[in-house]
Amino acid sequence: MKRFLGAGVFLLGVVGCGDEAVEEAIPPRPIIAEPVSTVTGRTLRSFSGTAQTGRTVNLSFRSSGVVTELNVVLGQRVARGELLAELDNVSSRLAYEQAVLGLNSAASQMNTAELAFQRTRALYESGTASLSEYENARNAYRTAEASHASAERSVQIQEEQIEYGRILAPADGTIAAVNVEIDENVSPGQAIALLNVGSELEIALGLPEAVIARATPGMEATVEFAAVAGQRFRGRVTEVSPSVDPATATYPVRVSIDGPSEEIRPGMAATVELAFESELPEGVLVVPAKAVGENADGRFVFLVEDAGGGEATVRRQSVTVGRLTGEGFEVVAGLQEGQRVATAGLQTLLEGQRVRVR
Repeated sequence: MKRFLGAGVFLLGVVGCGDEAVEEAIPPRPIIAEPVSTVTGRTLRSFSGTAQTGRTVNLSFRSSGVVTELNVVLGQRVARGELLAELDNVSSRLAYEQAVLGLNSAASQMNTAELAFQRTRALYESGTASLSEYENARNAYRTAEASHASAERSVQIQEEQIEYGRILAPADGTIAAVNVEIDENVSPGQAIALLNVGSELEIALGLPEAVIARATPGMEATVEFAAVAGQRFRGRVTEVSPSVDPATATYPVRVSIDGPSEEIRPGMAATVELAFESELPEGVLVVPAKAVGENADGRFVFLVEDAGGGEATVRRQSVTVGRLTGEGFEVVAGLQEGQRVATAGLQTLLEGQRVRVR
């Protein structure tokens, strides 16, 4: 019995030591921290956008058919009036031929009616034909004239219908996308290709409703491209949409680039930095909104305190906050400038937990 009890105590000791070893082996949790700061009058915010030319045109046919000619490839430079694509246009050509036949028939009828009118008028003037015969001949000629004019308009319309099966470049530009292939059946209005018109570059981006009221045309901007490393470009806001885009729930904004580099191409991802006037008076203390949590005791943050060796610990700190602005919460009490607060995973942080700031 003593031997069994001793073995049990030994096992408990091993298990206890194992728990301590496991606890000591837990690495510090990585977190993100930001400093508590004061309002300086202007707030910098960054947004993602895409480089575009000043104007883009979706090229499409105005009639349906099979693509028989396609003279566009990605990146191709095209000139105004250049033929880019053409349809077989069988139905339009048949309709044109029928319209031409109708015009020939109408011309023949009009000539016959004219001769009959001239003959009847001569007889009427000589007293051989009656007034009613003269008027009937005149009316028949006028009707034939109207039918001929209508047939001429029909031919013109069918000629335009044939042209609807051809796409000519509306302006000088660069082909940015090609959406069809030869022998593909297309419908009216279907996008065949995308044409970038002009050489000026703009950045298209979307701003959230929290800052759109402070965005105005003429605002200065700084633009960076991941594909053009080490360069920052000056820009200016040129357009601010008054309505939200339902697809992105943001307000479309365009920023022009001053002196763009030849390395920048349409479609490149861009980061646009805008400086907004602060909503709070200069010198007011603010804390990032995502750093503030709330429980039954009120609002709190996790202060990040240096523990040496590249590690830190967190401490729960009650705070009193005021207005929520684009810069964050206005701090009324509980924090000082320069203190660091955790800004992610507040629900899983524990008092005194070891962390590593990324």
